[in-house]
Amino acid sequence: MTGGHWIGASKALGRFVSVDLPYPHICGRTVAAEDTVSGQPLQVAQWEMARYCAACAHDKHLKAHPFTPDSRRPTPMPDTTTLREVALTAAARGWHVFPLRPDEKRPAFPDHIADACTGRDPRCRNGHTGWEARATTDPDRIRRGWSETPWGVGIACGPSGLVVVDLDVRKPDQDAPPGCPHPAATSGIDVFAALCETAGQPVPDDTYAVTTGRGGSHLYFRHPTDSHALRNTAGERGNGLGWLVDTRAHGGYIVAAGSIVAGRPYTVARDLPVADLPGWLAERLTPAPLPPQHPVVVDLPTGRAGAYLDAAITRQLDHLRRAAEGERNHTLYVSAVALGQLAAGGALPADQAEALLEEAALSIGLSRFETLRTIRSGLATGARRPRKVAA
Repeated sequence: MTGGHWIGASKALGRFVSVDLPYPHICGRTVAAEDTVSGQPLQVAQWEMARYCAACAHDKHLKAHPFTPDSRRPTPMPDTTTLREVALTAAARGWHVFPLRPDEKRPAFPDHIADACTGRDPRCRNGHTGWEARATTDPDRIRRGWSETPWGVGIACGPSGLVVVDLDVRKPDQDAPPGCPHPAATSGIDVFAALCETAGQPVPDDTYAVTTGRGGSHLYFRHPTDSHALRNTAGERGNGLGWLVDTRAHGGYIVAAGSIVAGRPYTVARDLPVADLPGWLAERLTPAPLPPQHPVVVDLPTGRAGAYLDAAITRQLDHLRRAAEGERNHTLYVSAVALGQLAAGGALPADQAEALLEEAALSIGLSRFETLRTIRSGLATGARRPRKVAA
């Protein structure tokens, strides 16, 4: 306490030592007889300092065990309550949310890819179930899901009826793609503004907007109700909007404001109502129509086996065509697994199963790239569990 003294040091040094000061070195000093175990005066030699001199002992400890703030005092985890409120707030807007791994962009569930799905996860009993199918607006599910772990919050754009324009910030070592019309752009904002100017349209920034962790922007729009399902775009590829500009719609997700990624928070930039996607942008983002599809003809066996196989195929394709928005890709995977089992059992050629599924998937608005990837994944999973058709 203040005004007290460190008795041993005071006696060794022959002066008052206040507890308000660092403990002094007593190396080379004599410790009085009454303060030693032997009852004899002790001269503190250099080799004994770590044993009898508390200041030296402390210095020696710090050299052997250097203080590292990052390991001794880790950065506190985000507050679970706060992130739960982020998820509930998004759900109250009608946005379907799902957990992201803490401090990351990756979905927390499932923890495996479709090709590695064994069905042991309770959520995958009826086939691999991805993040889009798990996204929800149910407050009770959200409270349970964010009750203990500080998951980040992802928003599934398709089920939420959102199209989000993602304007990235150019990285220091990032080069513009060959032939890019805006090679000097420093962010997607520049590219997007130039695109709007070329189209003779104002920049549609009067909508809900989020600043990303790296300083980019997310512009939220309502998905058109009178068009085909818009899909994700990346940069200038396909029907994309340009370099440093991505879009997220069906099959895509974004990080909700209030989440943290790599230690950087996502924050609300403009808390405005979500605007309708401008018609000219919807037209630009609509993929080119597919060429006419030729009917897929399947050679079915005769008799009871043929009737069973025909019913099984019809059932899976009808189930796929009736799939609700946000469930279509998952339903496609489940149907591919079922037909993959039949193909592996020799009842159906694998190429015909793929053609049937592709035709049905494209007819309900799924993209060709996503369709082929999902079908092949499902067929491969089904092939690991062949199913024979009785003759």
